[in-house]
Amino acid sequence: MIPEHSTAIAVFAHGSGSSRHSPRNKYVAQALNEAGISTLLIDLLTADEELLDIDTGQLRFDIDLLANRLSVITSWIRRDPSTQLLHIGYFGASTGAAAALAAAARHPETVEAIVCRGGRPDLAGPDLGRVRAPTLLIVGGSDQVVIELNRQAAAELHAQYRMEIIPRAGHLFEEPGALEHVAILAREWFEDYLVLSKRRAA
Repeated sequence: MIPEHSTAIAVFAHGSGSSRHSPRNKYVAQALNEAGISTLLIDLLTADEELLDIDTGQLRFDIDLLANRLSVITSWIRRDPSTQLLHIGYFGASTGAAAALAAAARHPETVEAIVCRGGRPDLAGPDLGRVRAPTLLIVGGSDQVVIELNRQAAAELHAQYRMEIIPRAGHLFEEPGALEHVAILAREWFEDYLVLSKRRAA
């Protein structure tokens, strides 16, 4: 979705058991669209790979594979006439957060902001130290294991970052008001680092 006069795009990298049809990601994407930010929701695995992953759980943790495909998408955005001038950010969920961080490390001059929702940024490994884009880590307050994994990953980041813990929210942010909170935080982060900062620079 490319709103009129949009100057930025958020690419969604979802995690295991999700897809471009995820109602959670679509909700956040709609909130970004209403703020004038373009969005691209795309599956990083083929249909056959998704079926294999359901049985084995193997591909969802192949961060290098997912990051490589996100890198290809990023290069495509830079070539396509309808998107080549847009400032690029990533929105990653679950293992998609690790893929977003790893891909951003490979495009330090292109990817300008990252938002991770209930993510596993720790799985990005050594790529964490090479990320240059300002990064927002959003975690549910009831998701204690993931909170600790996010804290460990944040300690490895050299980029500007902020960690937001949403009280009483679980891993999927299904509690009343939790997803709305995620959408607001994501919109504000992208506005600050993809939209408003570019206007100030101009």
